[in-house]
Amino acid sequence: MNWACSIGLSTKPGLVYFHSLLNSHIQTKNPKQALLLFRQLYEFNVKPNDLTSSLLLKACTSSSSYLNSANAEIEANQIHTHLIKSGVDRFVYVGTALLDLYMKLGRVRNAQKLFDDMPERDDVSWNALICGVSRNGRHFEALELFVQMCREGFRPRHTTLVSLVPSCGRHELAFQGKSVHGFGIKAGLDSDSQVKNALTSMYGKCADLEAAEVLFEEIGDKSVVSWNTMIGAYGQNGFFDEAMLVFKRMREEDVQANLVTVVSLLSANADPESAHCHAIKTGLVNNASVITSLICEYATRGNTESGELLYKSLPQKTLVSLTALISSYAERDNMGQVMECFAHLLQLDMKLDAVAMVSILHGIKHPADFGLGLAFHGYGLKTGLTADSLAVNGLISMYSRFDNIEDAFSLFSEMREKPLITWNSLVSGCVQAGRSSDALELFSQMKMSGHSPDSISISSLLSGCCQIEYLKFGEGLHTYVLRNNLEGEDFVGTALIDMYTKCGRIDRAERVFKSIKEPCLATWNSMISGYSLYGLEHKALVCFSEMQEQGLKPDKITFLAVLAACTHGGLVHGGRTYFQMMKERFNLIPSLQHCACMVNLYGRAGLLDDALMFIRDMEIEPDFAVWGALLNACCIHQEVKLGEYIAKKLFFLDSKNAGFLVLMSNLYAIKRRWEDVARVREMMRETGGDGCSGISVIEMT
Repeated sequence: MNWACSIGLSTKPGLVYFHSLLNSHIQTKNPKQALLLFRQLYEFNVKPNDLTSSLLLKACTSSSSYLNSANAEIEANQIHTHLIKSGVDRFVYVGTALLDLYMKLGRVRNAQKLFDDMPERDDVSWNALICGVSRNGRHFEALELFVQMCREGFRPRHTTLVSLVPSCGRHELAFQGKSVHGFGIKAGLDSDSQVKNALTSMYGKCADLEAAEVLFEEIGDKSVVSWNTMIGAYGQNGFFDEAMLVFKRMREEDVQANLVTVVSLLSANADPESAHCHAIKTGLVNNASVITSLICEYATRGNTESGELLYKSLPQKTLVSLTALISSYAERDNMGQVMECFAHLLQLDMKLDAVAMVSILHGIKHPADFGLGLAFHGYGLKTGLTADSLAVNGLISMYSRFDNIEDAFSLFSEMREKPLITWNSLVSGCVQAGRSSDALELFSQMKMSGHSPDSISISSLLSGCCQIEYLKFGEGLHTYVLRNNLEGEDFVGTALIDMYTKCGRIDRAERVFKSIKEPCLATWNSMISGYSLYGLEHKALVCFSEMQEQGLKPDKITFLAVLAACTHGGLVHGGRTYFQMMKERFNLIPSLQHCACMVNLYGRAGLLDDALMFIRDMEIEPDFAVWGALLNACCIHQEVKLGEYIAKKLFFLDSKNAGFLVLMSNLYAIKRRWEDVARVREMMRETGGDGCSGISVIEMT
């Protein structure tokens, strides 16, 4: 009775009192207190009933932090055992609450078995099962359960559709999503605003924005959820201006934004500073989710300083926000700051998750940092992260980046279960390391293990065909793409164009390009580059104009291809015009590659003085490629004196690179200066190189 006295009770509390306390713990999302209270029932010899058990289960599902804790599964099993012993598990709503708990813990098999063993079921039980299966990523299974539910005579409610529709928010399930929509119309469930919101979101995820817009406009009294859904639909599909217009309309109709609105706006590429100001005005800036989203957006845009300031303002530091900073630093090759963040993470007694570890591994790009990669591999082994396929994929990519394919294969062979994403990582790694033959062999093993290649697998393999000019295999992959309807993926079409271009079939590359309804920028770039490679400069420039007519803005890669076309065609005036256009009209800062293209253009045309003036006026320090382009021009026009001047510069830039010595040797040979040829050849032997090695490939038919 001590506990009763401590809270001001003079008599033994009744069951109703405990129920009110359990309800309060549900509202405050405090499962631990609910469990403690449930145990204290027995201290007062108060026997819990079916309602008590239902409230306890609801309390356990109320907190995501509790569901992610180590003890949650153990306690769920203990509750289940207690329910069986007390006999209250026979009540449908108690069994449904327990099923929901298992689903939220990710224990789908336990939930399915519980559902199968239920003596009776209602539509709420079916909804809980369908929603749980969908939430756990088993989208096809959710649809099959819906069909089974209808066959067994249960009438779906609007909550059933709200639970099911998210499973159809994928391109490959768009048809099934439309079928569910049709069912909803026929059953008269489509007028419900929750159903309309769910369908709007589904169509947005399937990139059917016309259908999403129609549904959105049909909603009479649009809640903040409806507005957020439409903003998210536009943002997910890259229609950022439209997302901003929807937000403007929302403000005009005096609908108060919430934290989801701000997060959706940031996902829709909204200016983080404007979104930040709006969050301050509406008082949402104190929300941890909003702050974390702002940190992520600032970090993504390279404004790490603002991200850091916001991070310091977080009352409770989170792994997500810290991962955003780590990712930003890694992207900018600032491994020193990455390690500071990692040290801070350890001080907070946190551990890296697979996402954070992959962010760090992606930042390890230089040989000097390879030791860090090995250290994080060791950290992954110690913390158990290497059991996560995402972390293993990151390690495979890192080892492949440094041509250490043997270690990548070793990691791969140690995995018990090899998902498709891991096969893709190793195939891509082999291609990156120039071992395309290994990639093609892996492809055969992948199919034998029962995995069907997806668009990512195909794109990597097509890149491998480019390396070894294996046209026949590339054609086979093209057939697979057509047979499995993968040609709709932008990067698959781009990879096919690259493959045909590099394997000598520009005609087929054109055919693939023309078959794509709405080519993305990368696809246009690939076609322009292909025309440039074949010396079809006029076609390349026409393609460039058509691309702009389609409303696409060229990027640095586009201009690299355009300048290459001008170089091959000797279009000096055109090259100058496009170089100026790049800077002045599109505000793109030329890279060293663009500068090397311009020097090559001037040099091939014999305008060596113009080339020299261009190099002197460069805003960035010229590198080996820039000076090398001018030396090549000296060889073409037999300018020995200028060539010797440039060769000295190249020697100090990279004395081990024998390429410039080969050019000088050729230049002296043209002028019949055999003593100088012999001297240069001797220098080449001393540096350990005799020019650039190469291979020849013959495709056997």
